[in-house]
Amino acid sequence: MDYSKFISPIRRSVETPKDLIKDGKAVFGTFDKEFETMDLVSTIKPTALPSSFNKSRLTLWEACEIHLKEGLLLVALSDMALFGITKMIFFDYRTRKVYSIDNTLKSKDTIIAPNLINGSRAFAETKNSRVEFINNFDKGMAKVSGSHLKGDDYFEYSFELKKLSNPSVVSIPFGDNRPLYTEKMFFEAKGYLRFNDELIKTDSESCAIIDDHRGFYPRKAHYDWLTTMGKIKVDGKDEWIAFNLTRNQSIDQEKFNENLIWKEGSSSLLPPVTFTKDKDVKELLKGEKQTVHVKDEHGMVDLVYEIEACSPMITHALIVKIDYYVTFGKISGFLIDENGTKYEFNEAEAIGEDKTLLL
Repeated sequence: MDYSKFISPIRRSVETPKDLIKDGKAVFGTFDKEFETMDLVSTIKPTALPSSFNKSRLTLWEACEIHLKEGLLLVALSDMALFGITKMIFFDYRTRKVYSIDNTLKSKDTIIAPNLINGSRAFAETKNSRVEFINNFDKGMAKVSGSHLKGDDYFEYSFELKKLSNPSVVSIPFGDNRPLYTEKMFFEAKGYLRFNDELIKTDSESCAIIDDHRGFYPRKAHYDWLTTMGKIKVDGKDEWIAFNLTRNQSIDQEKFNENLIWKEGSSSLLPPVTFTKDKDVKELLKGEKQTVHVKDEHGMVDLVYEIEACSPMITHALIVKIDYYVTFGKISGFLIDENGTKYEFNEAEAIGEDKTLLL
């Protein structure tokens, strides 16, 4: 079957213009490479507030998920306008335990890279944490390094990344002129993680995804996200593969989403998906497990995500309410690409997010 007929033509990549925001107007769609400028503060009235409030409504974020034989490491920095964040989470595959270290800093001290090319730098540092990204996506490369301390737990890492596939560059409308830009790229990873007295080195199956996004979330918002990465058997051969599945506040899910399969040297688009949960995510805090069924309407996506553990970040303060869960577990099921090739997963390690905002 030709599954490409289920993909909107608007989802096909077009040549990237220089500017994400031009004369105050955002461009929307899927693009073939990185933007040179992404001055979202100059967007004309992206929210109901006057444009002078743009900076206070803008969320900026760069994160990296790194799959190692021993566990999955997530590191991130974010400028949420009111404050900045450094984040480190390590899910140990061996013990099924989550280690999480969050630190806050002033927004003005959080350096967000202006773009992802030409060695641009994202950086944040606190008394107990440091995160740095050096972005050379135009050359298919990036570097992630940092350190985090909490109690007796110390983490230090440094990874050189080399791209395995083309990037996913999408500008999604959350309103008439309300952009959410997101770029993700799949990489091979080389480097190390020092976890207390243990030195964990990469091997031939270590890989990573960098996730950069910036945009104006609605005052009330929710999104779900799921990914995995590594090597699986395809026709008896080990092949690199990763996927990205999400559901957010896109005003047109068919035309504007970021769902796809990454393969070595190529990618294949996927249609919109839904996340169906057997219980509320808050039950994870009680030690309960959660089952999430992720599927589309055309038989291209059918995955069951069994969540075993989570790292919550819950902030309820004055007018800000954030319920953010980074989840870990295993997926089983399948994806089918546009050519009809089926990719099967049997308890593959996965990471997800369940985030609700009231800003």
